[in-house]
Amino acid sequence: MKVLLLFSHPVESSFGAAVHETARAALVAAGHDVDDCDLYAEGFDPVLSRRDRLTYHSHPENMELVADHCRRLDKAEALVIVTPIWNFGYPAILKGYFDRVWLPGVSFDLVEGKVQSRLHHIRKVVACFTYGSTAMLAFLSGNPPKKIVKRVIRAQINPRGSCRFLPLYDMNRNSQEIRARYLKTVAGAMAAL
Repeated sequence: MKVLLLFSHPVESSFGAAVHETARAALVAAGHDVDDCDLYAEGFDPVLSRRDRLTYHSHPENMELVADHCRRLDKAEALVIVTPIWNFGYPAILKGYFDRVWLPGVSFDLVEGKVQSRLHHIRKVVACFTYGSTAMLAFLSGNPPKKIVKRVIRAQINPRGSCRFLPLYDMNRNSQEIRARYLKTVAGAMAAL
């Protein structure tokens, strides 16, 4: 299966980087064709410019500055997102990726004012998110990152596809044992993809 692995953490020695490497290695070991998209390492520009906004609805002009990322998304049969959650949201670089790459004509079409997904080729989504907050604080905040995965992205992929949400809460106080157990969970999820 062709897997687009989206990773967004700026520090190579972070636990997030360990989650990313665990996911990547397990996907490769399971025989998947992995497109490893490390947004920071690739220098992805998350800023939606004036030009981007003015051409947003004009396909294919809207994808000129992000054409490679659009092609990579179009080839994916599965999407794995590995990211920290900061202030109950995605890092700006990942939010910018969604703003600049998930475009009309790329991830959806507008037909008579209604959104029609173009992502039905994606059959599986797995989200590996690390939170500084506790599960209770995330719940009380409405947990927007989880809702985006479980409701928005889930609604855009193949209707028969699967969507797994793998959170690790309370990163600031987790023990090494809890982190090691989470890495095993991530590896198992990738092996089962």
